[in-house]
Amino acid sequence: MNLDFKIDGCLRGFCAKGCGRQNKQLNTYDYLADVPGNAQLTDLVEVQFKNTRKGYFRNDNHLPLEKGDMVAVEASPGHDIGVVTLTGQLVPLQMKKANLKAGTEIKRIYRKARPADLEKFEEAKSHEQETMIRSRQIAKELELDMKIGDVEYQGDGNKAIFYYIADARVDFRKLIKVLADAFHVRIEMRQIGARQEAGRIGGIGPCGRELCCATWMKNFNSVSTAAARYQDISPNPQKLAGQCAKLKCCLNYEVDTYVEAARKLPARDIQLETADSTYYFFKADILAGEVSYSTDKRLAVNVVTIPAARALEVIQLNKQGEKPLRLDENEKAAPVRHVDLAEQDDLTRFDKVKRNKNKKKKQRQQRDDQRPAGDRQARGNGGNNNRPKGGDRPRREGEGGERQRPAAEGRPQQ
Repeated sequence: MNLDFKIDGCLRGFCAKGCGRQNKQLNTYDYLADVPGNAQLTDLVEVQFKNTRKGYFRNDNHLPLEKGDMVAVEASPGHDIGVVTLTGQLVPLQMKKANLKAGTEIKRIYRKARPADLEKFEEAKSHEQETMIRSRQIAKELELDMKIGDVEYQGDGNKAIFYYIADARVDFRKLIKVLADAFHVRIEMRQIGARQEAGRIGGIGPCGRELCCATWMKNFNSVSTAAARYQDISPNPQKLAGQCAKLKCCLNYEVDTYVEAARKLPARDIQLETADSTYYFFKADILAGEVSYSTDKRLAVNVVTIPAARALEVIQLNKQGEKPLRLDENEKAAPVRHVDLAEQDDLTRFDKVKRNKNKKKKQRQQRDDQRPAGDRQARGNGGNNNRPKGGDRPRREGEGGERQRPAAEGRPQQ
C-alpha cells in the first residue's frame, strides 16, 4: 500500500515497505525501499536482536531479504536469530554512523529462519526471566557489588549474554564459573551504563511518552548541569533526573538554541544607569529576547522589562557618559481591560455570608459561656423577669397625652 499524492503532475508517495514493525525499537524508515535495484547495490544487511542490540552482516548467499524477515546469522559459536531492519544503500550510512572500527569482521547471514529455528529461539527466550532472577541471587551470595539488569539468550540456546551495571571494577571470574555450572551454557558478561539499562528495560517518561533511549536514540551523549543552567531550569535533582537516575537526555535537545539566543542578550553583571536610578539584572526571557531589571540587587523592586536591543542601547549610552531619562523609552499604556458583566457574581458569595453568620453565632455563644450562671439564666429568659406584665406597666413621662417639646434655647416659651 502506497500513500500517493501528486506534485507537478507526477505521482509520488511513501512506500509501506520502508516502515518497520511497531514492536521493534530503533527502527529506521527506508525511504529507498521502492527504488528499483536498491537491494542489489550492496550485500550489507542490518539485523536487530533483542531490544537495542544491532549487528551488520553480509548477504553472501544473495537471499531475497526484505525488512521484517527473520534470519539466522553467524555467531561465535553457533548461530543467532534476528530481524532484518534495513537493506540497500542506507546500511553503509548506518554503519558509518555507528562508528564501527576499521578492520571489524563482518559476519554473514546463513539463511532465512526455519520453523525449527524459531521454535528453538522461542524456547531459549522463555528461560531469560528465570535465569536473570537466579543470576542475581548468585551474585548476591558471592557478595559482588553489581546489578544484573538483563539476560539475552542466543538463538540456538548455546550462549547467554548477561548485561550488568557496576560503579567500580568487578572481578566476576568466579561468577562465570558458577553461572556456567548452573545454566550449562556459554557465559558472556557485558557491562553497560544506567542509560543503556533503561533503554533495554523501557518505560514511560514524565512527559507521558515512551523513553527516548528505548525508542529512537542510538548514541548517548553526556548531559551536564550546564544544559539546565543555560535554559534557566530550576536545579532540582528530582525533576532533572530520568528513570535511570541520571540527568535527562532531553536536556540536550534545545540547549544549542538557548545558547545561540543567549549570545544576543547583554551580560548579567552590567548595571544600567538612568537619570533617576541604577538598574540591576533581575531575570531574562532568553527565547523572547527580553530582559528584566530591578533597582535592587536582590529583590524585585520597580522591575522594568525591556527588549535586549534597548538594553544594549542603554549600555552604549552609559559608556559614552550619557544617562537616559527612563529605561523603557516606549512605555506601554495600561492594557485595556474588558468589562465582564458576570465578574461581580462570585460563586462563593452566599458561602461567605453564611460563614460570617456562623462566626457571629459562635462568638455570641462563647461570651454567654463566660458569664455567671445568674446572668446566663436572665439572658435565657429574655431579660424580662422583673418586668411587669399587661396593664401594670408604668407609663413613661409624656405618654398618653400630647408630647411636650422642650423650648429652644434663646427663644421665649409661649
